[in-house]
Amino acid sequence: MSRGHLSSLFLVYRFPSHFFQVIYIKESNVIAPYRNERGEKKVTFQLEDWSKTEDVVQTLLQLHRASCLEKLGDQTAMIAANLQSRLARSSFDKNCFQSVAEMPHMECAVEMVMPLVCNPGHVCITDESLYFQPLNGYPKQVIQIKLNRVRRIYKRRHGLRPLGLEVFCTENDFCSDIYLKFYNSADRDEIYYYIASFLENHMMEHTAESYMLQWQRGHLSNYQYLLHLNNLADRSCNDLSQYPVFPWVIADYTSTQLDMTNAATFRDLSKPVGALNKERLDQLLARYRGMPEPRFLYGSHYSSPGYVLFYLVRVAPEHMLCLQNGRYDHADRMFNSIGDTWKNCLEGATDFKELIPEFYGDDCSFLENKLSLGLGRRQNGSSVGDVVLPAWASDTRDFLQKHKTALESQYVSENLHEWIDLVFGFKQRGSEAVAAHNVFHPLTYEGGVDCDSIVDPDQRIAMLTQILEFGQTPKQLFTLPHPQRITPRFHNITRSPSSSSPVSELSPAFQSEDSSFEDLTEESRKLAWANMGNLKPISSHKIHKEAVTGIAVTRDGAAIFSTSQDSTLKMFSKELKDFQRSMSFSNMALSSCLMLANGKTVVCSSWDNNVYFYSIPYGRRQDTLMGHDDAVSEMCWFDDQLYTASWDSTVKVWQCASDSLSSHKRSQFQLLAELEHDAGVNTIGLNPAGTLLVSGCKDGTVTIWDTSSYGTLQQVHCHTGTIHHMAFSPDSRHVLSVGADSCMKVTDVQTGMVISSVKAEEEQRRFCWDGNSVLCGGQSGDLLLWDLLSNTVIKRIPAHSGAVTALWMSELCSTVITGGEDRQIILWKLQS
Repeated sequence: MSRGHLSSLFLVYRFPSHFFQVIYIKESNVIAPYRNERGEKKVTFQLEDWSKTEDVVQTLLQLHRASCLEKLGDQTAMIAANLQSRLARSSFDKNCFQSVAEMPHMECAVEMVMPLVCNPGHVCITDESLYFQPLNGYPKQVIQIKLNRVRRIYKRRHGLRPLGLEVFCTENDFCSDIYLKFYNSADRDEIYYYIASFLENHMMEHTAESYMLQWQRGHLSNYQYLLHLNNLADRSCNDLSQYPVFPWVIADYTSTQLDMTNAATFRDLSKPVGALNKERLDQLLARYRGMPEPRFLYGSHYSSPGYVLFYLVRVAPEHMLCLQNGRYDHADRMFNSIGDTWKNCLEGATDFKELIPEFYGDDCSFLENKLSLGLGRRQNGSSVGDVVLPAWASDTRDFLQKHKTALESQYVSENLHEWIDLVFGFKQRGSEAVAAHNVFHPLTYEGGVDCDSIVDPDQRIAMLTQILEFGQTPKQLFTLPHPQRITPRFHNITRSPSSSSPVSELSPAFQSEDSSFEDLTEESRKLAWANMGNLKPISSHKIHKEAVTGIAVTRDGAAIFSTSQDSTLKMFSKELKDFQRSMSFSNMALSSCLMLANGKTVVCSSWDNNVYFYSIPYGRRQDTLMGHDDAVSEMCWFDDQLYTASWDSTVKVWQCASDSLSSHKRSQFQLLAELEHDAGVNTIGLNPAGTLLVSGCKDGTVTIWDTSSYGTLQQVHCHTGTIHHMAFSPDSRHVLSVGADSCMKVTDVQTGMVISSVKAEEEQRRFCWDGNSVLCGGQSGDLLLWDLLSNTVIKRIPAHSGAVTALWMSELCSTVITGGEDRQIILWKLQS
């Protein structure tokens, strides 16, 4: 929030006036409680930067007339009318443009939102900058923001209405560069989309899901992720009624050393603050059960303007004085001690507040009375000074450092999703909120009341004031359980330079059973994916008469097998650069092929409802499995088990005798399971361990199965059309799917939540991915390299003249083979 002082009036003109009550604010430029004098007095004002005294007098007279009206609603309406009249008579001064070549796009009246006040003026946006010119010249005559510096923009709900727009020129700071409130949403939206066109990734709006994948995979810290969620939920440092909310994470404020390897050090993040103390919760539940509808557990909120200024009184004393009619709170109720504040949150009958971002930042001034403010004396006679720190913190910097480390610790990383469920997620409302003891007053929830529907203006203003000052629950971002973070194991690695206590920083240690070093193969894969943009074609061959549907390669890479809609299986010799064999099993299209682990058998699926086994050494069909009632679309193989997907709405699991495959005798197939679906199954995939199966249907449904029990783990309808292809991430945490709706969706295996959704310019048909990056082939025939964490295309590689319909990648990711509707297969090599 802004740390600046409230503006003062200075002067050129003098004129006397009589008053019956005078309130002295910031006398002699000293921040102190207001002094109130009653009785008739003569006061002299000095005003600066006003061109006409008459304008000042006229404005004062209008405000005086408004104050004489009986009803608060009438007063507010008259002040608003006077403001609109002033705005209509003025406009943005285009002499303030930084360049004569700037082209204005739009201008309108707005208000700049600051803590406790909205400053009216005019906004003007050009092809280079956004300008705001306040009517009163505060905090400066003109504020300019270069559009090429903007990194994030958010639409905001302000005063319960969708009129706000907040602009950030940084990725990580939680304070924005400007927060504007418009008088109508159409003006807000036009400027929003105009600014968005200057952003690098302007195609996508920032979503909770787009940040979730980055956080889950460790590319965002817990602090950064919480800031993004607060922003998306309309929380802003410029709006005290919706200030960013952060959790208490430490529960130990008495020990001399902070043991971050002990779970007891941390707060239970699965419970709201009000439910952490069972005795107090039982009392609240007893009252709740006897309460008429609408019932609520907690009479106060976890975030409100009063709570925010409770924490920030030492750096924003003028805001506290303004909010509390010129007085500080009683000295014993001030923010005196971190440990005492936590204790009161655990035991107090009406205290359920969480923390604010400053507790995890770098600026410790909110804990220190650097301004030497007279904040009062406590009952024990001591003056309110700096905040008393826990015994384990040597000073304010040490406290913030350890507090930040606690937020990023192993325990919090593994459990933070449960707190997100309470504050931003599915436990925020409804029956899940009741079960989690997370029910607040109805007025704190978005949509709890429609102020515009209240006819009486006094009642409407009173209701709005209550909502703004009582606390507001963030906008709900998730309706399903939030996925857990993927966390490596941690261990202490350093000691504090100023003490012998273990400290603050924790580092990941990727544990291995036989070595502390990462597997070289895994390192090679990471290196290959980092250089995937250097993929170069080495040869192309047109060996089919119709679209290629599948590619399989022998273990030594010498022979490449491909299937096609022309009903043939063909073998291509990489060494001879020519196809050597052509086999036809029926007169219908072959849909896919795979190489068995023995390296001697190729399995092909067909639209004629059958699966064919081809022996490479004998050069002939070895066996036929007549397993389905409609076309077999795709297959998987793991540990002598064959999984076949079909348009007959089933996936079947077959046990195949391994000795029959090695001896090239007719195979014995035993049907182990039949997995029913509501629509034709177009694609399937196994995770690397063979413990999970994913299936994608023509109706856009993704289903994840447990291969040991053949039970359904998750079922998500996430595409609006046929799913073309899907695959697990290497760590089995996520499933990526692409479909006819041109969307690429990442689904969390644990929760079934779609945690990332990318709308591509065209349908993507086949892909390979490493969990972060995707190499995919689409309808145009080009290969695209996507970065899922930023939702951007890193590189487009020209490939086929028709859609890419088959894609194979070697184990170390150094070789890629693609097939397309243009009947070609193209061999690609990763250049170092």
